[in-house]
Amino acid sequence: MKSVNAPVRFKHIEKTNLLGMNQQELEAFFSDLGEKRFRASQVMKWIHQLNVDDFQQMTNISKSMQEKLQQIAEVRTPQVIVDQLSDDGTRKWVLKLDDGNCIETVFIPDDDRGTLCVSSQVGCALDCSFCSTARQGFSRNLSSSEIVAQIWLATRLLEQELKPGRKVTNVVLMGMGEPLLNFENLVKAIDLFLDDNAYGLSKRRVTVSTAGVLPAIDRLSKRHDVQLAISLHAVRDDLRDELVPLNKKYPLKELLDTCHRFMADRSPRSRLTIEYVLLEGVNDSDQDARDLIKLLKGLSVMVNLIPFNPFEGAGYKTSSGNTVRRFQQILVKADITTVVRRTRGEDIDAACGQLVGKVTDKSRREQKFIKPRFGMSL
Repeated sequence: MKSVNAPVRFKHIEKTNLLGMNQQELEAFFSDLGEKRFRASQVMKWIHQLNVDDFQQMTNISKSMQEKLQQIAEVRTPQVIVDQLSDDGTRKWVLKLDDGNCIETVFIPDDDRGTLCVSSQVGCALDCSFCSTARQGFSRNLSSSEIVAQIWLATRLLEQELKPGRKVTNVVLMGMGEPLLNFENLVKAIDLFLDDNAYGLSKRRVTVSTAGVLPAIDRLSKRHDVQLAISLHAVRDDLRDELVPLNKKYPLKELLDTCHRFMADRSPRSRLTIEYVLLEGVNDSDQDARDLIKLLKGLSVMVNLIPFNPFEGAGYKTSSGNTVRRFQQILVKADITTVVRRTRGEDIDAACGQLVGKVTDKSRREQKFIKPRFGMSL
């Protein structure tokens, strides 16, 4: 016979994080609770448009539903452990995930736009030789909620600044990781970036950057009409094999064929972004520029020239200003729109290729490098 004084043991219920659920998933969630499907739109607006994470503040939902959600659901975000502001206005956050890994997210203000550089993986599964992030190795993919949490947190923290114009208008998946190797979580996050009940961004203001995961580029074309940026960095297979080892699996001809297919389904106004990090004496010659023109023939592109941001043990040097300008002029004379990316956030290690976070490296890649990596010690 059970003692009347025996302690009552409650079964632990793991709460469902609603932050990364798209419209379809939220509708299914509320349908399973016996609720009308329109509840999904209501909750999405509270979470993403109004930045609310407390169900009791969602005033157009009944008290009983609020209490039910308190018991079984949550809006959970990573912990902000570092918040840095650059002299040029760039702001970087280091976010600690539930498993102890850390990722980095960067906000870059520029006149009437605010670009949020979002991470998609803990570390990076690729091994590009000029990238500090790659040196950290790879732990895992981010969940859709961990991807979306970056814009959710940025929105809240920027609002607290009380400065006009400091808001997210553009999202670029150019942070830590290769987005297209985390495809399903990526497209679920993009669902929310574009959804009018969530962040309502224009498809022209969401960019996915990839080193060239070709099957996933084709899949992305069928799922979302967003902008695509290709991390090219070389015009010859032998050099690109060294700089971007993924090229060994998907060489330049196959990459360019895929780009032509992707652009064939875009509107005539669309342009493919070509990212090209300039490395002194490696890929920055006049001949490299002329070969790049030939390689891109027939594609509507904008070339983004990126001065290399050095880090300890990189083995590369930044091309001189004169070299960068000459490279740009050769492309411009061939009627290729070409811009030189202004280095932003370098004083807080937030520039392109400098994001490192803190990664439990399952790839053991970092063991190849003896010197400590450039970046923040957490």
